[in-house]
Amino acid sequence: MELLLTDFLDRAVTVYGTKEAIIDQDGYAHTYNEVYKRVQQLSHGLSSLGVEKGDRVAYLAPNTLEMYEGFYGVFQTGGIMVSLNTRLKPEDYRFILDHSGSKVLFVDYELVPLIEPIVEQLDTVEHIIVHGEEEDKNGMPGYENWLASFPDSDFPRADVKENDTATLLYTSGTTGNPKGVMLTHRNNYLHALSIQHHLRVSDQDKLIHILPMFHVNGWGSPFYYTANGATQIMQKKVIPEEILEKAHKHNATVMHMAPTVLNGLISKYHETKPETPDNMRLVIAGSAPPKAFVKEIEEEIGWEFYQVYGMTESSPLSTASYISTEEEYEGDDYYAAKAKAGLEVIGTKVRVVDEEGEEVAKDGKEVGEVIVKGPGVMKGYWKNEEETNRTLRNGWLYTGDMGTVDGYGRIAITDRKKDIIISGGENISSIEVESVFYDHDEIQEAAVIALPHEKWGETPHAIIVRKEGSELSEDEIISFSREKLAHFKCPTAVTFLEELPKTASGKIQKVKLRNLAVEES
Repeated sequence: MELLLTDFLDRAVTVYGTKEAIIDQDGYAHTYNEVYKRVQQLSHGLSSLGVEKGDRVAYLAPNTLEMYEGFYGVFQTGGIMVSLNTRLKPEDYRFILDHSGSKVLFVDYELVPLIEPIVEQLDTVEHIIVHGEEEDKNGMPGYENWLASFPDSDFPRADVKENDTATLLYTSGTTGNPKGVMLTHRNNYLHALSIQHHLRVSDQDKLIHILPMFHVNGWGSPFYYTANGATQIMQKKVIPEEILEKAHKHNATVMHMAPTVLNGLISKYHETKPETPDNMRLVIAGSAPPKAFVKEIEEEIGWEFYQVYGMTESSPLSTASYISTEEEYEGDDYYAAKAKAGLEVIGTKVRVVDEEGEEVAKDGKEVGEVIVKGPGVMKGYWKNEEETNRTLRNGWLYTGDMGTVDGYGRIAITDRKKDIIISGGENISSIEVESVFYDHDEIQEAAVIALPHEKWGETPHAIIVRKEGSELSEDEIISFSREKLAHFKCPTAVTFLEELPKTASGKIQKVKLRNLAVEES
């Protein structure tokens, strides 16, 4: 039996057909039977546009019913889902759409301005359809009328195999252009089976989709919550008061989010003291929060804090921060343990190794690189064999993250080997940002590092060497970057130096720059 992601919706329809499946942004509930029929219409529609097995179908959308049904509608045709980050610039979309060779693009009506400047430049996109619209918009068909023109009879599915690519996800790397991560049906399927266990997913759950579904398929949540017949509540934008209101109204049981979103929820909670469900689980991925923060959530608010760790290339989750029966902690050490990346999940091996590939001491102190092996590890990078071979070695995924492991096998992430900045849960390539500054006539040298930020976790900080005679200001540099990059990628502050510290080989010593910037901040 091939392990195909379409199995999950099939099961939900068989067992939970009349149950509320999706509650859309407007509060309208759709049963699994109703969603299934819309998915059939979508697959018929895609087929009419010439989509066949292996074709790429791109989605630029927040968390909506239309985004959710895209996964299953695309999979039935044998197509590959290309989910686009909604916070990029038009030029970023042009690169990804062309590089992936996407044939069809679905875009939310609020995000149409992001793709209008590049429509005429796209090499492979043949059709653009607008979510949230009934009538045509600027020559682009409105989704609802387009969908309604196709039958809801069972679509004759393509002959898909479990090792065929299902999703193509673009992630920032140490080079300027993002890399397309190929995840197969098998990758996503077995990841779902493991993670649903560790997150204790069941048909009793009501999930609020806060984590964007474009972000590593929402950590795979549309797969394992669907397989279990859970109710899924859509949340298009991060509006803390709206999220808290929905949690109470629908008696939600679980939410996935980045640490910055959780910070906003906590602040709003203390401000308004709303009624919230008693059995709420918060699943968080990102840098480890202070143990006092975890304690506050669990003791003062009464929610369960659950830290996980992973990366796009591993489908994505590889560890979970539950406390095993073998671990013994007292007082605040319990919360410190929960804040770490956690223990390897079932079906995945996680190791911490030194530069020779040998495992570091399990003392929670010796630092090494975190490597991962398991069925969730990607097929490779799309059209990038060199990066694939660099990242996948002897069956192991080298994450580029640095960490420690203790005697219980609990992983803690200490730093990133790559110069990736994680701001608000989004990856930013420091090299991409640096390259923009080298286009400025008055900048001699530039380096970009991560600095801690109360709201975003961390943000880019620029270290600039001005050309002789230049009086370039901090505001001018930040404004220049905002003209070239998505705003979340831009520095929030600038430090000026006469020269950048370098090694004998000419490599910039970013450790020294970080220490300097921290002292100044």
